[in-house]
Amino acid sequence: QVQLVESGGGLVQSGGSLRLSCAASGLTFNKFFMGWYRQYPGKARELVASISPEGETNYGDSTKARVTISRDDALNTVHVQMNSLKPEDTAVYYCNAARPGLYYWGQGTQVTVSS
Repeated sequence: QVQLVESGGGLVQSGGSLRLSCAASGLTFNKFFMGWYRQYPGKARELVASISPEGETNYGDSTKARVTISRDDALNTVHVQMNSLKPEDTAVYYCNAARPGLYYWGQGTQVTVSS
């Protein structure tokens, strides 16, 4: 079955950095758009970053200046490097894999940024 396993979340001080990783299995990884989304309590998930099978990247307005997404098709893994973290970045971050008419979500990983 399809699994998306996130790692790299945790507690970091304001101004620090984290690298989130998502390891995918059970899918043809190089045919999927991969993305990272975050969700605050009571709100919809919002885009952090995404990357196409061809390597084209897209970033959310609130994260564009501070994040970089990359994928390693040989390892079926997508990463997002997040720098200059702020307390408002505190959220649950979810890995997403998508094709037309088909998408999957990971379980989420907590990122907490302290003042």
